[in-house]
Amino acid sequence: MADRSSPLSQSGPLLLIGCGKMGGALLSGWLAQGIPGAAVHVVEPGEASLAPFAGKGLQHHRSLAEVPKDLGPALVLLAVKPQIMEGAIAGLRDLAGPETVFLSIAAGKTLDYFAQRLGPSAVVRAMPNTPAAVGRGMTVLCADAQVTKAQRGLCEALCGVVGGVDWVTDEGLLDVVTALSGGGPAYVFLLVECLAKAGEEAGLPADLAMRLARGTVEGSGELLHRASEPASRLRENVTSPAGTTLEALKILMAEDGWQPLISRAIAAATRRSRELAA
Repeated sequence: MADRSSPLSQSGPLLLIGCGKMGGALLSGWLAQGIPGAAVHVVEPGEASLAPFAGKGLQHHRSLAEVPKDLGPALVLLAVKPQIMEGAIAGLRDLAGPETVFLSIAAGKTLDYFAQRLGPSAVVRAMPNTPAAVGRGMTVLCADAQVTKAQRGLCEALCGVVGGVDWVTDEGLLDVVTALSGGGPAYVFLLVECLAKAGEEAGLPADLAMRLARGTVEGSGELLHRASEPASRLRENVTSPAGTTLEALKILMAEDGWQPLISRAIAAATRRSRELAA
């Protein structure tokens, strides 16, 4: 149950627009923290994505037109794809109350974009990542000037149910966040694929190579999660002088190794994020 002093226990109705993977992950976290289903209104055309929440008492609406006109939600979570945002928010301004804050997780849709369509409103942009589905996500938030301290607290609490939360004041940094942590899980999964392929090329059976690669990344992530030492210290702990790991690191840490490659990848993703926002 949510702490009685927590913003989660003090908020009014919540309106969720879209219940895909990320919207569903956040909704699961809200319910797990004790927010009653009856306090959550979900606008979702289909039934399939709401099947996991059967019996939770959610208020399901197939369109925005079905939402009670006097709802006055404390928060509206915009969890739809950027390309359908225009249609999703049409008429939304009329449902907002004076204390409503809009929280968008759509990449590329800027604070100015929402200001033009919602008028003078409190808007927060958020960039979560997919580990939110297992409660280990990272979310970075950026608020416009209309957002109050209480609304910031509510947004942070609602995003914090699926992992860590940080804030930036410069909205442009969300492009870098998108490149680093938003896309980061894909880079880690590619690392698993590359490790497995390298093991197979060195002679391991394919299934064993993949099990070793997956288990190594899973275990290393958990070790990093639990450890108080920085990543560099954990790396050094694995690296014996004149040992096998050191030989591999000489290649990976060379001038043409991982760091310049990863830096170029993050720069490319950042550029693309900015292009999408233009």
